[in-house]
Amino acid sequence: MAVRQTGFVLLSSGSVQEAHDFAAISQAATLKARVPFLHFFDGFRTSHEVAKIFELTDEELRSLIDDELIREHRARALSPDHPVIRGTAQNPDVYFQGRETVNPFYEATPAIVQAAMDKFAKITERSYHLFDYAGHPQAERVVVLMGSGGETAEATVKYLAEKGEKVGALRVRLYRPFSIEHFIKALPKTVKSIVVLDRTKEPGSSGEPLYLDIVNALAESSHSNIKVIGGRYGLSSKEFTPAMVKAALDELKKSDPKNHFTVGINDDVSHTSLDVDSSFSIESEETVRCMFFGLGSDGTVGANKNSIKIIGEETDNFAQGYFVYDSKKAGTVTTSHLRFGSKPIQAPYLIEVNQANFVACHQSVFLEKFDMLKYAKPGGVFLLNSMYGMDEVWDQLPIEVQKELVAKKLKFYVINGYDVAEKTGMGNRVNTIMQTAFFAISGILPREDAITQIKHAIEKTYGKRGEAVVKKNFDAVDQTLENLHEVKVPAKATSKSTRRPIVPNEAPEFVKNVLAPMLAFDGNDVPVSAMPVDGTFPTGTTQWEKRNLALEIPVWVPDLCIQCGKCIMVCPHAVIRQKIFDDKLLSGAPETFKHMPSKYKEFSKGMTYSIQVAPEDCTGCELCVEACPAKDKTQAGRKALNMEPQPALRASESKNWDFFMKIPDLDRKLINPSTIKNSQLLRPLFEFSGACSGCGETPYVKLVSQLFGDRAIVANATGCSSIYGGNLPTTPWAKNSFGRGPAWSNSLFEDNAEFGLGMRLTLDKQNEYAHELATALSKELGQELVDAIVHADQSNEAGIDEQRSRVAELKKKLANSKDSRAKDLISIADSLVKKSVWIMGGDGWAYDIGYGGLDHVLASGRNVNVLVLDTEVYSNTGGQASKSTPRGA
Repeated sequence: MAVRQTGFVLLSSGSVQEAHDFAAISQAATLKARVPFLHFFDGFRTSHEVAKIFELTDEELRSLIDDELIREHRARALSPDHPVIRGTAQNPDVYFQGRETVNPFYEATPAIVQAAMDKFAKITERSYHLFDYAGHPQAERVVVLMGSGGETAEATVKYLAEKGEKVGALRVRLYRPFSIEHFIKALPKTVKSIVVLDRTKEPGSSGEPLYLDIVNALAESSHSNIKVIGGRYGLSSKEFTPAMVKAALDELKKSDPKNHFTVGINDDVSHTSLDVDSSFSIESEETVRCMFFGLGSDGTVGANKNSIKIIGEETDNFAQGYFVYDSKKAGTVTTSHLRFGSKPIQAPYLIEVNQANFVACHQSVFLEKFDMLKYAKPGGVFLLNSMYGMDEVWDQLPIEVQKELVAKKLKFYVINGYDVAEKTGMGNRVNTIMQTAFFAISGILPREDAITQIKHAIEKTYGKRGEAVVKKNFDAVDQTLENLHEVKVPAKATSKSTRRPIVPNEAPEFVKNVLAPMLAFDGNDVPVSAMPVDGTFPTGTTQWEKRNLALEIPVWVPDLCIQCGKCIMVCPHAVIRQKIFDDKLLSGAPETFKHMPSKYKEFSKGMTYSIQVAPEDCTGCELCVEACPAKDKTQAGRKALNMEPQPALRASESKNWDFFMKIPDLDRKLINPSTIKNSQLLRPLFEFSGACSGCGETPYVKLVSQLFGDRAIVANATGCSSIYGGNLPTTPWAKNSFGRGPAWSNSLFEDNAEFGLGMRLTLDKQNEYAHELATALSKELGQELVDAIVHADQSNEAGIDEQRSRVAELKKKLANSKDSRAKDLISIADSLVKKSVWIMGGDGWAYDIGYGGLDHVLASGRNVNVLVLDTEVYSNTGGQASKSTPRGA
């Protein structure tokens, strides 16, 4: 929608098959039309779907393209052998006329595109038109839309038409140039009303783009008697289901239908949303629907893509796969939606409640939080990866899970994929194991055929990595079959455990009411009124998530510890911390809380040292154990930190963590942060991020937050650091006990340097203005306070702390002043305290800004800090950029 005014022809496809076909059609048409084409489809919804398609052969492609048109195109290329000039700077006298010369080309384009589609149909027998109609031949109500929503709408109206409803769907293929003639011809003559659905929002417009085009088309073609309403759906690839199509068509039945509506959300602010019957479904019982819940980076998505290929390529079945994963990817839940059937699958939407024939949980800890069995249909199959065997797993399930297994009469299978992975050298990758288990019990392919095809896929996928890797995967397949067991479901639920709350009860209301539903995959139900109007969210919310990812966590052995702080320094997620505190604060400590006398020279007498791990936030990366230099001379391999199973430690260590966090931090003024061990006494203000387990970037970000976080403003370029740092539902930038912490905002690659420089310039200007105002108000404030503020030494923590005290005194003295200058000064008084501005990014970001924006920032002479994470780093000397390539920061 953002490029519709550029002059590009816009050709819309709505499925994987259509995306494949329209790529060829648009190439053939652009050669004839001499106008640039942009073939587009729904980002993520179509681009991330895997489906069985009919592929064009090279011969078919050659027959579609006119070789003479290619030669003519080449002849128009720039060449010094027949030089011309293009792209001249034109003045008002002739620019207008030059733009109008293109009109005949755009007028001819619709016919050219249709001709290319017709030629394509003769070659492939797959027919397309500029506007494709489906539904009742005498339809009175029609929905108009484009993209993947057209697939859903087409399938829905066919279903409704079979039930006798006079409804239809018109799919827009050629969006620009918009051919009114072809649009009118495609509409049934019986149409009385139209609902136009736009997958975009254009604030301030009298209507969304496609809606306005349809209204105009009807007006210009003397069909203004047809009633038209418009609505929005599916922004950011939000779900668009047959029930929503039906709701839009049902709205047309009303005498006064709602215009400019929304569908698929609960708009309790502007009241634009339509009611949707979520029980409405058009899915065929013949289609097999499977759902897999995995952990980002555990291989679940990759294995399911292989499964789609195996079924799609080795059987006559059609296959479709769509994968829902958080933008953080690693360490978050991934959900794979797979469909198989003997007929083409026209369902670009997720598997719904009570619809899945097969549900697999690849990480047993998910059962403690998420209701995944709500998707299983009665009589379906449930596969669980669990460390507990077939005889003990039932008693380990939350009672809610047991009840659903009993009520839905599900077949229940269990495998200890962790154990199989460890024994076959697969590490924590359970993907091959769970894929094998799926084929072994789903019955989609005969077991032996499935195993053969899985091993063939392994050879194709991992063959380049060497024979040893292939053999490990082969062993995992064989061991899976030996360790896969069916669990007989008892007649009633007996568990003593219940599903844990998504967030603790002590969490803030916003976390409980808005972020918790998002964490529970119920974000679609969050109403408009709950969302911040300006996109501003609270910081420090990762502390409430408690992901429980680690099977093993580090356990501290005080007798061996040398208090070096290295384990704290390397931790990517700030889940292991150290504190020094007065012995008296041990009163009320849990029995299992570990501590020892402090060995720090400056903090020794009457002081206690403790290291504590957050068991539910640790990712089990083991970096702290690797970094630990303190070894047990009496027992090989034992250190001051050692990995032990998390489940048995979770409850006690959680209590220890809660007690540890209530112990006051040391006064920052007393800490000299010039050594590793001292710096790690400072509280991190970047904690429990969604970065990959063992991330090499986040220890640097965490360290920056410890040193400067209570006065930092972060300008973060888009990339890994913006996703693990500023991605909903929860964010890791945190506050200290005084409520101070990093303030953060995100920018794109290209302008991030200037983005951060703008922050610096603003703060400097506010500081300058505050000095002027303070000087002007010296009679009210007292000259001594003004002089101390204006000339404050803020080169260390003590100086900054003293300035904060002065600013607090300034605000107090001016609180009741009626002078407008006093009100101005209070509004910017915090700028008198030193602020640290950070321009931050990674993943090639430095290259993008290195020869432009960053040089501009450095040349400005302003105090702006640059943190480049795991990429090529550019420094500036003498006005010229020079390149170095360190790893890390």
